[in-house]
Amino acid sequence: MKHISIILLAWMSIFQTGQGLYMCKNAEISIFSSAPIEDIAARTSSGQSVYNAATGDLVFSVAINTFKFRKALMQEHFNSDYLESDKYPRATFKGKIQEHLDLTKDGTYQITATGVLDVHNVKQNRTIPGTLTVSNGNVTMKSEFMVKCVDHHIDIPKLVFQNIAETIKVNITATYTAAK
Repeated sequence: MKHISIILLAWMSIFQTGQGLYMCKNAEISIFSSAPIEDIAARTSSGQSVYNAATGDLVFSVAINTFKFRKALMQEHFNSDYLESDKYPRATFKGKIQEHLDLTKDGTYQITATGVLDVHNVKQNRTIPGTLTVSNGNVTMKSEFMVKCVDHHIDIPKLVFQNIAETIKVNITATYTAAK
């Protein structure tokens, strides 16, 4: 992606420049819905994130319309009927990693991010578990968590309730590089 979204630029302006600031411009995000009639899966590699290791501040942002489905009709309904991506173009998370980590040491660490998840223009306080791995100076975060459609006012018509689960599994993998 050639540009960083406005939200990430604004968030970065809060951070001090220099050591401890990490960026990811191509986070892998997948969503999965398991329902009696059909499983629905989509993914994007357009997630963006900034992590300030000194303060623990963390922000993620993804354009809803970048999710790709195996069926074009699923993608169309996802964007127009459920997530209304023309009206609510981005999903974001703004929060803080609770653990204080030494990123100069290789290892895998269990982390907890506490903050606000904004999907479909509905903000929810969330505590999201994950792992942070440091290997030869490279930082990777992974997380898997569930999002209830009702929590973000995403309506599922009764006609298709057997096609779409009420809770969606979200997986995120972000590999960061030190900001210069």
